[in-house]
Formats: sequence, C-alpha cells, structure tokens
Amino acid sequence: MNANTLMQTALFIVVLIALAIPLGRYIASVLDGSSVVVRRIGRPLENLLYRLAGVDPEAEMSWKHYALAVMLFNVLGALVLYAILRLQGMLPANPQGMAGMTPDAAFNTAISFVTNTNWQDYGGESTLGYLAQMLGLTVQNFVSAATGIAVVIALIRGFKRHTAQTIGNFWVDLTRTTLYILAPLAVIFALVFVSQGAIQNFKAYEDVSTLQVTTYQAPKTDAQGNAVKDAKGNPVMQDVKADKQTLPMGPVASQEAIKMLGTNGGGFFNANSAHPFENPTPFSNFMQTLAMLIIPAALCVVFGRTVGDKRQGYAVLAAMTIAFAVACWGEIASEQAGNPLYASLKVDASASALQAGGNMEGKETRFGIAQSGIFTVATTAASCGAVANTHDSLTPLGGLVPMLLIQLGEVIFGGVGSGLYGILAFALLAVFVAGLMIGRTPEYVGKKIESFEMKMVSIVILLTPLLVLAGTSIAVLTASGTAGIANPGAHGFSEVLYAFSSAANNNGSAFGGLSVNTPFYNVMLAIAMWFGRFGSLIPILAIAGSLAAKKRLAVTAGTLPTHGPLFVVLLLGTLVLVGALTYIPALALGPIVEHITMVTGH
Repeated sequence: MNANTLMQTALFIVVLIALAIPLGRYIASVLDGSSVVVRRIGRPLENLLYRLAGVDPEAEMSWKHYALAVMLFNVLGALVLYAILRLQGMLPANPQGMAGMTPDAAFNTAISFVTNTNWQDYGGESTLGYLAQMLGLTVQNFVSAATGIAVVIALIRGFKRHTAQTIGNFWVDLTRTTLYILAPLAVIFALVFVSQGAIQNFKAYEDVSTLQVTTYQAPKTDAQGNAVKDAKGNPVMQDVKADKQTLPMGPVASQEAIKMLGTNGGGFFNANSAHPFENPTPFSNFMQTLAMLIIPAALCVVFGRTVGDKRQGYAVLAAMTIAFAVACWGEIASEQAGNPLYASLKVDASASALQAGGNMEGKETRFGIAQSGIFTVATTAASCGAVANTHDSLTPLGGLVPMLLIQLGEVIFGGVGSGLYGILAFALLAVFVAGLMIGRTPEYVGKKIESFEMKMVSIVILLTPLLVLAGTSIAVLTASGTAGIANPGAHGFSEVLYAFSSAANNNGSAFGGLSVNTPFYNVMLAIAMWFGRFGSLIPILAIAGSLAAKKRLAVTAGTLPTHGPLFVVLLLGTLVLVGALTYIPALALGPIVEHITMVTGH
C-alpha cells in the first residue's frame, strides 16, 4: 500500500459522497412528487404516459398487487427482448447483417438484461446490430434499473407509513424513476463520454489501413467456405496479407451511460470498458466508476430523509463506505504485490521508470493498477459487472476480493435499489440478533421486527448462496459443466464459482477462461439470474407490506440506536459472519488454495 493508492481511493470516496448527498435529496423529492421538476416541468408528459397506459396514478397498491405488477412487467420485457434477439436478422438498423441469436443464447441474454445482470457470453460487436442494442438492451438497462429503485422505494415507504395497507404505485414509481432520474443523468454522462472520445454514431463498420502489413499462413477455402485439402487429406495453406483492420461503430456513449448509472454492466464491445471506444481516457474511467456508485449511495440519503431520520441513512452509507474502502485497499495491495515467484526467477517486478510493477497482466496501461483496482471493486460492489481489466488475470487474493463482494449479496452499495434493500435485510437481521442478545423485541426505524419479517429476510439472505453453491456443484459434477473448463485445478473451480456467484447475485462480470456459451451454461445461469433477482425481490415487497401495516413505535431508553458507530460495526459484523462465512468452504477450494499454491512455489 502506498500514498498514491490511498489518495486515489480517498479522492474517489470524497467526490462520490459529495455528489450523492444532493442527488439523494433530489431523488427523494422526485419520488414523493414534491420536486419542481415533477410538479411544473414534467407533469404534462407524465400524465400523457399514464393516459396512454391506462394507469390511474392516484390508485395505490398492496404489496401483492405491487409484486404482481413487477412480475408481469418483467416477464413481458423478457419475451419482447427474446423476440428481438431471435429476429434481429430481419430487423432494420443492422448494417453488418447480424443474424439472430440461437434459442439458448437469446434466452440467457433476455433473462440477463431483464434481471439487471447483463451477463454476456458473446461479443457485442460481432453478434448484435444497432436496433437490438438500443431497442432491446438499452431499454432494459433503463427499466430493469428503474424496477430496482421502485422496489426499494416501496420498502422505504413500509418503514415510513403506519397502519397502511398500500406501499405506492409501481407504474408511477417506474415512470418517475425513468423520466426524472435515469434519463437526465444518462444524457449528462453520455455527453461527458462523447467529449472524452467515446463514439456515438450509426455508421457501418469501417475498414482502415494498418501501419504495418503482416503476412501469415491460413487454410485455403473454396467458394463455399470449405477447407481445401491435398491428396493426403491435409489442409492446403496459403499466404494471407493483413493490411487493414475493421473498426466497429455504433451508438456506444448513450448505452455506456445507462449501463453504468443503472448498474447494468455488459458492454457494447466484447472488451467492455477496457475498449477505447467505450472508455477512452483516465477521466472517462473515473466518471464511469463514479456513475456505478452514485445512485446506490444517493439512495441511502433517500432512506434517511424519507423515514424522517437522516442519521439512519448516513449509518447505512457509512457501513457501505468503510467496506468499500477496505476492499479497494485489499484489491490494490494484492495486485501491487504481484507474483512472488518472479523473485525466485530473478525477475524484478518492482515499479520503476520503465515498468508499472506489480501484476499488470490483463490491465489497461491507461489506468494502471490503482484505477483498475478501484474499478474492479466498484463494479462488483455495485452489482454492475462492467470490467476495465481481465478478472481472470488477477492474483488469487485479487480475485478473491471481487468474488467475495459479489457473494456478500451485492450490498456494498450494490445495484440501484437492490443494494439498499439487500443491506436493509441485513440490518433487520442485525437488530434481530441484537434483540435476542439483550432480551428485547427487535425494532428498526420505529417498526417492530417479528417472525414474518425474519422469515422473509432468511429467504433474501439464503436464496442466493443456495443458487450459487448448488449451481457450482452441478457444473463441476457433470460432463456438460466440466467441458467448459479450460484451466484445471483451483483456478478452473474459481471460474465456475465466480460465474454462478455473478449470475445469482445479478452482477454479470466473469473471470473469463470458462466457455459458457453452451446450452448447459446458458440455461443454468439464466435460472440462477431469474431466481436470484425475483426470488429476493418479492420477499422484500412482502416485508414492505408487513411494515407499512404496523404502528410506529416511540423511541424509549431500551431501543437499540441504529444510527451510530455501534450499529455500523454490528451491521458490518453481520455481513461478514452471515454473508461471507457461507462461502468459506467453496472459497477454500478456489482462490485460497490457489494463493497458498502460489506463495509456496508449487
């Protein structure tokens, strides 16, 4: 750990918190309808959308009605996206003539983007046309993010209201989140990315002459594309001259903005945010990292303001920030340390004027280890999944950090909406445990926490470990699963564990090195993504409905304070003990044993 690392991490956190506080105030005013933007500027358009959709904005929903609306909307979204992906070969705005996806790949991708996971097992520039990218993927980037925010707002209303039978109107929450929060922010960030060099066009791909002509041998083919063979059946080789390169084009900056702001992840190009057309400069890299966390951080402020005690929101934000800072320093320190085996080989891997030092494999020289480390932690803490470096090339402990952040449940900032409602589930568990320790009925933000809430919390916390560990077990015990593993041993197991952790927790990033574009992995990971998203979202709405029906309790001398340092420590301790320890046996078979193998020189 050096001063540069500390300064870059501290600067990022300071900027994040400084922007999240005013944004949180704005979001709170938008969602309760008190904002000037809602009342005077956007009201005509908002009312027009309600009339077109046949929605009564004044009619509120019970939690069951709210959950039904969420499910119907997302099932319809998955069906529409599946159709677009399958039929894209017949659709316009496809200058490269991309064919439709196979059924299993389209199924996986549709589930992936509807669940805010954006897991991709294909190269975007070689698979999808512009219409499929915009009308299919980008639309889901907006509405899947808006769905997560709507659900957490419903939960916050559950804490705020008393003796109420409703938790809001999903269609109103969805519309206002998209119209007043996501869309304006996406325009701002897209313009910033364009100013830095990210492309935004509808051109066909362009061929440019290379500075150097390369000649290599390749199998000769006939007019039908079949390999030409000699009399002995061996392929006939021919000299091929490479004097040009095809550069992909497209509306990249606009998709990049919402991909980050909505913690969607994915990428217009296969190289994701390591591609210079998506992420051209160190400043654009900083802004992309900021975009991933700014709404999740702001929602903590929304929580405190809405429940009438700002300290409650700041306590949750403090717990997230502490965990994020520790993860950043651990990640960067692991990568700066590099591989100790280099020393035994007389290789100097220390930083100097001629080299960056540490483990630079798989990293962009534009960003270096510090910025790559912060990005890696942000994308796996925020349930985003965008990558600016290859996670498969991280050191064992460097790979353990993002994997563990995902496995905690994506609650260290987490996805937009899902991160806050995930950590609030852990907060309910923390006060329940504390209540058992002191012999009092647990309370949180003025609401008594009883058996029904704890049953729902148990589902939220335990469902994703079940999906991850069961899915990983099936993959490593079946021929279809092991067929995709190219790296035998501990690292190959880590790749499978990371894939199911990423899918079930709706992150979308991958270690790489694992061949997942197969029917087995497309179906298995899609199942993990769907139940990981909606299997936890519905219990959260059930908690919201239960809390809204309860009375607000007055604070007494026996009430556990949930806004101070003691509660922050209790919340972090609960995260570690319940969230992390669940995966320790699996982690021991993957990154931990790989690290031991590395340091012992085997």
